[in-house]
Amino acid sequence: MELVEFFGADKTIVFMLLFARLSGLIVFFPFYSHNQIPLSVKTLLVFVLCVMLFPLSKAHENSINFLVGEILGEVMLGLSAGLMLTIIFATLQMAGEQISMVMGFSMASVLDPQTGTNSPVIANLINFIALLTFLAFDGHHLLLQFYASSLAVVPLGDFYPRPGIMSYAINLFTNLFMFGFIMSFPIIALSLLSDSIFGMLMKTMPQFNLLVIGYPIKVTIGFSVLIAILAGIMKIMSDLLLKVINDLPALFFFFYSNEIYHRIGFYYYKEG
Repeated sequence: MELVEFFGADKTIVFMLLFARLSGLIVFFPFYSHNQIPLSVKTLLVFVLCVMLFPLSKAHENSINFLVGEILGEVMLGLSAGLMLTIIFATLQMAGEQISMVMGFSMASVLDPQTGTNSPVIANLINFIALLTFLAFDGHHLLLQFYASSLAVVPLGDFYPRPGIMSYAINLFTNLFMFGFIMSFPIIALSLLSDSIFGMLMKTMPQFNLLVIGYPIKVTIGFSVLIAILAGIMKIMSDLLLKVINDLPALFFFFYSNEIYHRIGFYYYKEG
């Protein structure tokens, strides 16, 4: 109560809504939601960001009347935006699991430090390189810029999910399987080709030991192709992430005009 009396009720409500909006950053967004970052560090980061962005913040009128609902709405902003970026990393996770399966590493699971769950070692390696790529093109700074821009366009307590956001997320999720298969297709195709060759060799030479000779060859081919295409996978991933990050302002900020063109998924449509 002393804090409310010192700052005033209006400023306290603005700070609470700002803290709720920025909390979505450390809960739902890649890198910031990493499990290896202590909760105390995440909380300190949100508090420092609140202090820095507080002069730019404003709440709409009568925000105290629906304070609980407005706090939930601010959390939904982080959930909605973070979900779209998480889908891109889920694409890499699926591609890595497919690669691990065809290379025979599906049982070789390690703890994924980002999610805290067990995942195949190849998928874990690809996700780690993808996270480094995300930091290399300043993706974490672009997310902070997105949050700072949101304060100037969407008043605190005034956000609620629009239908266009859900349509965009559904289209991203639909393309998840396609892009995951595209990323892993070279290794899957060569693995099937090597299996066909080994099958013909076993027909012509029954003494051919597939486990002793074929498995090391298959693993070598898989790693060689993975090294060759890894740069291409990261290029596809970075393009997808940049596309989603660039589309976030159009989805979350410019939904008040009926003549605005929204980019939904991978095509354009005019909102009527």
